[in-house]
Amino acid sequence: MALYSVIAKTKMSSLTNALTNYLTKELTKTTVAKLACLLFGLICAPFSFAAATGARQDDAALRQAVEQFLIEQSKGLPGEVSVAVGPIDPRLYLAACPGFETFLPPGNKAWGKTAVGVRCNGPAHWSVYVSAVVHVNGDYVAAVTPLAQGQQVAASDVAIVHGDLTVLPPSVVTNLGQAVGMTVARSVPAGMPVRQDALKSHPAVASGQVVRLVSSGDGFSVSAEGRALSNASEGQVVQARAANGQVVSGIARLGGTVEVNY
Repeated sequence: MALYSVIAKTKMSSLTNALTNYLTKELTKTTVAKLACLLFGLICAPFSFAAATGARQDDAALRQAVEQFLIEQSKGLPGEVSVAVGPIDPRLYLAACPGFETFLPPGNKAWGKTAVGVRCNGPAHWSVYVSAVVHVNGDYVAAVTPLAQGQQVAASDVAIVHGDLTVLPPSVVTNLGQAVGMTVARSVPAGMPVRQDALKSHPAVASGQVVRLVSSGDGFSVSAEGRALSNASEGQVVQARAANGQVVSGIARLGGTVEVNY
C-alpha cells in the first residue's frame, strides 16, 4: 500500500510541475503580446489617426516652415543665405496639424548640413526631423602666394575670394584688414583660406627696442628716447625706461613709438 502511495505522489508531483511550466509559458506569451500591442499602438497612433480621418499633413507646408525657420535663424550671418530643405520621408503618414512648431535639435545650428525638428501638439501628436543645408555665400581671405611661418603678411600676399563660408574651416578671415600686417604663425599654402589662428599680431615695439617717447598736449609736443621693457602690439600699454632711468607707461604705436601722457 505504501508503494502505491509513493507512486501516486510521484505522478502527482510531475503533473504539478508540468502544469506550472505550461502556465508560466502561456502567461509569458500573453504578457509579451500585450506589451507588443501597446507599443505598436503608441508608435502608430498619429498615423492611425491620419488614416482614420483621411487628413494628411501637407509636406510642402512642412518644408516651407523649415525653410523660413532657418532663414530667420541665420539672420546676421556674414553673407548671402540660401536654404535647401530635404524631402519628407514618404513612408510617414502624418496627421494634418493646424499649427506646428519648428525647433533646432541639440547639436544642430543654422549652418551647413543640419536638421530641424517639427512638432505637432494637437489634435494629433507627432514630431518629425527634416534635413536641410544652409549655404552662406560671402567674402573670405585666401593666400595668393605661400605664406611661410614668421612672415609678415603684405597686401600682395592675400586676396578676397567669394564662396560658401559653411564649407570652409572655422575662424576663417573675412576681410583684408584682419590679415595685412600680421605675422604668420602657421604656414598657409597658396590658394587656401587664411584662418585667424594661423596669424598673430606683429609687435609694434619689442622688448629691449629703442623707442621714441612722445607726449603732446595743447600747444606743445615733446619727445625723448627710451627703451621698451616688453613686447606690445599696436594700441597696447607698454612700459619703457627713459634715458634718466624713469619708467613710464604709454600706448605702443607702429614704428617704435610710445605715446606717454604725463
